[in-house]
Amino acid sequence: MIQQCDVGVETWTLPNGVRAVAEYMPSVRSVAIGAWVLAGSRHEPSSVQGITHFVEHLMFKGTARRSARDIAEVMDEVGGQLNAFTTKEYTCFHARVLDQHLPLAADVLSDMLLNSLFRTEDIDREKGVVLEEIGMYEDAPDELVHDLFAQAIWSDHPLGRSVLGVPDTVMCFDRERIIDYLRSAYAPAHAVVAVAGNFDPQSLRGLLEDSFGRWDGPMPARTPAGPRTHLQTLVRSKETELVHVCLGGEALPLGHPDIYSLSIMSNILGGGPSSRLFQEVREERGLAYSVFSYTSAFRDGGVFAVYCGAGPERIGTAMGVVGNELRRLSGSGVTEVELYRAKEQLKSNITMALESTSARMNRIGRSLLLLDEVVDIDAVLQRIERVSLDDIQRVASRFCDPAMLSLAAIGPQLDRLDLRAAVASGCS
Repeated sequence: MIQQCDVGVETWTLPNGVRAVAEYMPSVRSVAIGAWVLAGSRHEPSSVQGITHFVEHLMFKGTARRSARDIAEVMDEVGGQLNAFTTKEYTCFHARVLDQHLPLAADVLSDMLLNSLFRTEDIDREKGVVLEEIGMYEDAPDELVHDLFAQAIWSDHPLGRSVLGVPDTVMCFDRERIIDYLRSAYAPAHAVVAVAGNFDPQSLRGLLEDSFGRWDGPMPARTPAGPRTHLQTLVRSKETELVHVCLGGEALPLGHPDIYSLSIMSNILGGGPSSRLFQEVREERGLAYSVFSYTSAFRDGGVFAVYCGAGPERIGTAMGVVGNELRRLSGSGVTEVELYRAKEQLKSNITMALESTSARMNRIGRSLLLLDEVVDIDAVLQRIERVSLDDIQRVASRFCDPAMLSLAAIGPQLDRLDLRAAVASGCS
């Protein structure tokens, strides 16, 4: 049965349980297609940490019909783009092509998902590639600190682990473990195929059934434990030019009624050049080049955090300013002008992203996979518009108390820096 959602958006279920969602955009000449699987790093046993990301890599290494070179060349020959990514909650394999090449893109994606060989020689070779990727990440402390922060706030919960895994577990991967994990994580009932762009609406259902309808397998039992937040300080000494700090705590899960209020609050605090943190930390005091706040939402939890990177001689003062701004936000709220500006920025970001077929495919695929629905864009914009000053005050008072936030830091001289005390004391 086909269900109408957004204007131009329909959802249905293939006979094997794979859910499908499509957004018809007749005014464009491209189409994006993605195969989404509810398999992320949070679904991994700790003994095989990083295996979801590793499997994503292996899907490109050859099938019974195509070699790894064939997969790359067949998309290049039609000017298409093929890629994948793994997160804490899901994996997505996606392609973007000219509209007439949608059948080819669907065939390549389904071939990778259903017919990958996972040869031992490819597994052994890819270990080196992933170890290099982990090494590159270690050389990016401004990114690594967010993983350390996740570990601080979620401790030993799977959401606190790195998506990439760690060298010790990666080196233990073999074909048997990979096949066992695939059986436990990849299943039609845990998958969504999303299409956005210009396509033939009359033939799309048949095309997706031909490509993905052969996917079979039982629905694996999955009841991941919800995250429980912790108040911790984790620091990691590293000889870098800057000290990189994340300060944050528990926030809201996907679908929560206050999710847009939280996003607007974060935007006002540290979302762009006009935000409080950017103006006060960078423009007025010249303490840091990069300072911002952000939110991340998952099915059963979320985080709100502030990042700041500054030299050892400035980071204490900078974090004092961060503490001041958090207390001011939780105590006094925001102004009408700030609320209006943040609403317009959020609505603009959402609306302008819809000009891309890839962004539209990502929106409808992720929404159906994680929320079991595709929320109408007009409804989203209306929810943003309804956010009030009282709504911002409520979420700010709940999530912006510096004393209730975890802290993670990477950099030099951390044994001489009491960053939590700096946050608590503030800066005049």
